[in-house]
Amino acid sequence: MTSIVFAPLVPAWLALPLAAVAILLLGFALWRRAPGALLRAAALGLLALAILDPRLAEETRETRPDVAVIALDRSASQSVDGRGERTDAALADLRAALGRLGNVEVREIEVKDDEGGRGAEAEGTRLYTALERALAQAPRGRIGAAFALTDGQVHDAPDAAAAKNAAAVVAGPVHVLLTGRTAERDRRVVIERAPGFAIVGKETSLGYRIDDPETGVSSVTGRRLARVKIVRDGTPVEDSLVPVDAPQTHAFIVEHAGPTLIEIEAEAVPGELTLANNRALVTVNGVRERLKVLLVSGQPHPGERTWRNLLKSDPAVELIHFTILRPPEKDDFTPIVELALIPFPVQELFEVKLKEFDLIVFDRYLERDIIPPSHFRNMERYVRDGGALLLSAGPEFAGARSLGRTAIGSVLPAQPTGRVTEGAFRPLLTDTGRRHPVTADLTPVVPPVGAGASATPGGLARAEGTPTWGRWFRLIETTPRSGHAIVEAGPGRSLLMVDRVDKGRVALFASDHIWLWARGFDQGGPHAEILRRLVHWLMKEPDLEEERLTAEAKGAEIVVTRRSLADAPVSVTVTAPSGRVTTVEMKPDPATPGRASARVPTDERGLHRLGDGRLAAFAVVGALHSLEFADLRANADRLAPLARATGGGVFWLANGIPEVRGVRAGRDAAGRGWMGLRRNEAFAVTGIRQIPLLPPLLMLAAVFAALALAWWREGR
Repeated sequence: MTSIVFAPLVPAWLALPLAAVAILLLGFALWRRAPGALLRAAALGLLALAILDPRLAEETRETRPDVAVIALDRSASQSVDGRGERTDAALADLRAALGRLGNVEVREIEVKDDEGGRGAEAEGTRLYTALERALAQAPRGRIGAAFALTDGQVHDAPDAAAAKNAAAVVAGPVHVLLTGRTAERDRRVVIERAPGFAIVGKETSLGYRIDDPETGVSSVTGRRLARVKIVRDGTPVEDSLVPVDAPQTHAFIVEHAGPTLIEIEAEAVPGELTLANNRALVTVNGVRERLKVLLVSGQPHPGERTWRNLLKSDPAVELIHFTILRPPEKDDFTPIVELALIPFPVQELFEVKLKEFDLIVFDRYLERDIIPPSHFRNMERYVRDGGALLLSAGPEFAGARSLGRTAIGSVLPAQPTGRVTEGAFRPLLTDTGRRHPVTADLTPVVPPVGAGASATPGGLARAEGTPTWGRWFRLIETTPRSGHAIVEAGPGRSLLMVDRVDKGRVALFASDHIWLWARGFDQGGPHAEILRRLVHWLMKEPDLEEERLTAEAKGAEIVVTRRSLADAPVSVTVTAPSGRVTTVEMKPDPATPGRASARVPTDERGLHRLGDGRLAAFAVVGALHSLEFADLRANADRLAPLARATGGGVFWLANGIPEVRGVRAGRDAAGRGWMGLRRNEAFAVTGIRQIPLLPPLLMLAAVFAALALAWWREGR
């Protein structure tokens, strides 16, 4: 390109005042009509032109290509009905068409479910955010067009009002190429209302709806119906026909603490895009209301406060504590009501409100004819029907009035032999105790250096620095009947025993010296952790089950963990959402007895079922409620406002890829069967050559000639 430029010989701060003075003098001369004024004006004009130094400038330019941004939707919804293949074919055709236009720089971006920095599948496909970012990185004056190859399931698309503002940011037409087909069919289950938490033992409900605009009409009811199956924690609970597009309610009782997984599945119909959204998953976390615990203590002793402090420290526990103060040798015929601080409500506790308690604890209680035998039978039935009983035994457990000789003795894991051993011993974990969740992973303390060696119950010396727990000094000897001994005072000398009795659970401490650990005697021990775990195991905390199979999705893997009291090798069957079955061998963890684990890679999203023949577990890969699978039908409405606001078009690839044309700025960029790329004709100046238009000597001669003529004219 050629143009005229000026290169002044003097700076503006000097040239402007001189020009002003010259103009004033010439104006005065012309006003006075002085002879030679016009010649002097011509001389000054020639001098000013010489000072400006006009030049002929020739620019060397290099054209810059127009930028075309192609956004490829690679989200999960693009994996159905051949959409991915249509995307790849359209991409190849679009590349070829832009190549034929020439002088086009193609920039491609791939958008997945977690695009936009959200990092969560539940956010859906954020294609507009990624497209806006890519266009912001391109030179604004070179943007030709943007092409979005998608099924239209874009979850950050601007609405009609926001699209007008987006058009100023995009700075070019946006063309939407839809990879789906018109009139697609896809039945889906929509969760309309689901509680996040529910009280254990109380009824709650969730709301759902079957969405299927193509479902046929029942010849019997005249309504559109769909068969629905509901499975709760792996157990089918409902199979019925429900109206389509009508709100439905499923009421249920949360039976246990922790997550309850509810699966709602609608029967498939012909012609569906996918079966992935025929199933919806809901997780309801069961939480216990205030746990009600009854603590009945015998005569006061140092360990009584240990139990009370533990139970009172838990804000979820409502503790009712009674201490029976009357000693057994009291034989003065004084009425009980005159000895008690308050009347002991025996009938109310053990007959009327017995089933309201989640746990009953007897701490060194001696049978004193205060609780009649019928109430002990009530407690036996309470345990067998699902209640929990914990007995902390002292010397009285070995006597004639032992609780082991009452009706509840039939549910205890051991019976007293009648002997009480007094002497130092250190509690030890049994082989079962190293596996049982109540005592697993508990680490003994290490005595400080210089503590010396100590004697074990077997008479062997314990080396200095060996991990130990603090010593106890009393053991009530028992004969095991059932259950498991998880802590012992030595081989064959059970200290803590647990058992399941029908639907209930019981635990027996054959010593009352756990308070020594609470006081820190002889380095102490994990009294709080053992008691806390024991209480929660008795109240059926799911995390403390002895036999448990768990599964957790971590990225593209499922981590499976099996906890057991046995050593038998276990294989787990994994059923993917598609029905594919995989068998995985669990590998024992040498560092943690009783545990085995495995990692299962998977490329399928949704609910995976796992089982070993006895136990079942579930793992959800991906988001529980994925926007990607909420509606898989191709949608032209979400990106249409953006296409209209920017001058682009919306096209269905099922009708073939539109022709790509180059258009000038300000012209239409889309039409029937074609889409335009704006030609910006951008360039970059690579060099400039300047040629002086006025030779200095010629200009100087012309100035002097004009001045000479002016002097000659004035001299006449």
